[in-house]
Amino acid sequence: MSLDKSLRRKSRLVRARNVYTREERILRLQAIERWEEGQSPIGLPKVRIVRTVSGRKKKKKAKDEDGDD
Repeated sequence: MSLDKSLRRKSRLVRARNVYTREERILRLQAIERWEEGQSPIGLPKVRIVRTVSGRKKKKKAKDEDGDD
């Protein structure tokens, strides 16, 4: 049974992924200057994926109300 288009989540394809496509890996390697023009796109080195954490609330630091020094 398929799911109707109106019921699908809009942000489904925006989630964090574990793997870059070959094109994304080449662009990332160019950014960190590890890619040389004319290099074979087969057997690319690993590229670290930076994950961003969102949705977490920051803890408030407790202020010291003791004014005695």
